[in-house]
Amino acid sequence: MDPLAALLDGPRAHGAFLLRSVLTPPWSLRIEDRAPLTVVSVVRGDAWIVPDAGEAVPLGEGDVAIVRGPDPYLVADHPSTPPQALILPGQECRTPDGGHLTDYADLGVRTWGTGGPVVLLTGTYGMEGEISKKLLAALPALIVLRAADWPTPLVALLAGEIGRDVPGQEAVLDRLLDVLLIAALRAWFDRPDTSAPAWYRAHEDPVIGQALRLLQHQPAEPWTVAKLAANTGVSRAALARRFATTVGETPMAYLTGWRLALAADLLRQQPEATIASVARQVGYGSAFALSTAFKREFGISPQRYRTA
Repeated sequence: MDPLAALLDGPRAHGAFLLRSVLTPPWSLRIEDRAPLTVVSVVRGDAWIVPDAGEAVPLGEGDVAIVRGPDPYLVADHPSTPPQALILPGQECRTPDGGHLTDYADLGVRTWGTGGPVVLLTGTYGMEGEISKKLLAALPALIVLRAADWPTPLVALLAGEIGRDVPGQEAVLDRLLDVLLIAALRAWFDRPDTSAPAWYRAHEDPVIGQALRLLQHQPAEPWTVAKLAANTGVSRAALARRFATTVGETPMAYLTGWRLALAADLLRQQPEATIASVARQVGYGSAFALSTAFKREFGISPQRYRTA
């Protein structure tokens, strides 16, 4: 699978923090939760996102913002409104001076705030993993998709579902949040003025896109450049040249990086798996071969990585 899909294949939105905020101006929330990735969408009214290191950005109804952590930022009715609440790791809420928060209250199922005309949806991903890092490294600190430029029914659909308290609803909301995030990222990457990562643009190439899919979906295969070329219908030399130009590295260098990122994530996701079984899943013939390559890439052994 490609890194955009792999981002959600392991952690997905399972256990993600998902909340509807209902607010009356003036309001201001300082976010210091250090979350790797957060989706903020405006259902009704308007808001501002104010990064600590960057310009304030307005959000209108239907707009979607993607914030890459872990740096703090404000979400407020206006950039000049002083923070009233501090959101810490674990979604702990405090006053800016560290006291107990009393102005904001539980307003129902997955709903919080002071009540009022402004409605926001916030979904926070607590992602970990080397594959996720590949995607996060390609993102700016803040992405904003305007409703006028990117009309989508997903915000309204998520808003309609978030307040329901029925069996299976957590799974429904997790999947809707995933779809909103993946659609928003894809829309942003597809913009002509966006510096999308080479691995994303490369999927548009009929030959290199196919080669990438083979490597990503079948990492345990004993790939060589010749075998990859035969499966994509071009010569070995043509594939090697075209791959390096499009992706920015050789096919085998890309495969090595992909295998080791997969191995790192499997070590965390499968604590009961042996190093040898992880090695087989990602295309290494033995635990020793994986350990040698892994230590060269990450500076520590697979076992130390797992327990770190």
